[in-house]
Amino acid sequence: MSTVEVLRSYYHRWDTFYNWALTIGDKRVKEWPLMQSPVPTLGITAMYLLMVLLGPKLMENRKPFTLRGPLIVYNLGVMLLNLYIGVELAIVSTRLRYNWFCQPVDYSPNPDETRIAAGLWWYYVSKGVEFSDTAFFILRKKNSQLTFLHIYHHSTMFCLWWIGIKWVAGGSSFLAAMMNSFVHVIMYLYYGLAALGPQMQKYLWWKKHITCIQLIQFSSAGVLGIRAIIVGCDFPLWMQYALVVYMLSFIVLFGQFYINAYRKKELSPKDTSNGHAGDHKGITKRINGVISHKDAIVARKESHAMDNGTAVSRKEEGEGKIRTRAQAKRERNVRKET
Repeated sequence: MSTVEVLRSYYHRWDTFYNWALTIGDKRVKEWPLMQSPVPTLGITAMYLLMVLLGPKLMENRKPFTLRGPLIVYNLGVMLLNLYIGVELAIVSTRLRYNWFCQPVDYSPNPDETRIAAGLWWYYVSKGVEFSDTAFFILRKKNSQLTFLHIYHHSTMFCLWWIGIKWVAGGSSFLAAMMNSFVHVIMYLYYGLAALGPQMQKYLWWKKHITCIQLIQFSSAGVLGIRAIIVGCDFPLWMQYALVVYMLSFIVLFGQFYINAYRKKELSPKDTSNGHAGDHKGITKRINGVISHKDAIVARKESHAMDNGTAVSRKEEGEGKIRTRAQAKRERNVRKET
């Protein structure tokens, strides 16, 4: 079999699987915007990645934009969108008595179940809206923010939630979207307040706690996903495995970010010298208030050296006084003899 025939065979298998997969999608969302085919979502994601690649180069010789007003409006707008999604999913799931540990998908035209699907669709749309985060970084020339974590998070969330809406727009999917929406309410509120300027930023001490909340969220989702696999929850198994692997990747990446952004700064050595050469506190260096063993040894040696130097100077001073009295006595004796 030639290479062309092999490629044609693989394409035929993929095309058959693709068309079959579309036929088993959720009929309720089939005609909703962007849901007929994955092509629009993949196209938007490709444009996003192209922006990440070319944007910094286009801004290289340009002055950064301030964009204070647009940032405030955008962040507060995304916050309100996430608040709507979170509250909608919370209210309807409570009315339907959803089980947080295991909830099968109900594909019926039940109005409340359709509201759950609609809430999840808006969640998917919000992931596309959040591509603007990256655009603002590029326009403001904050290229240090364009990390692998940032780009991976934004691009994959948009694509994976298209898959979620297409085949599992309900059931246990609601919990991850609901919790993440409430976390994003806190996060975009922070960004919106930070955009107000330095007079507000001094009160925003809770930035690192947002990352802690995100890590708790990812860990909880991963644990619930593993539990559902073990107990055999009546929810698509492929989605459960995908969720666990995806949450694990976030735990690793966000964990590394937290360590690099916060823990390493807290553990960096700080020179607490107060300017007094004879003060041991001015000699030693402290890390988080604890004197390192090596620095303590150096401090003791320097202290002993200073103490010895003081003793020598006092001895020399004393010997000088003795010599002075002896010389005075000899001079008195000489005067008597004369």
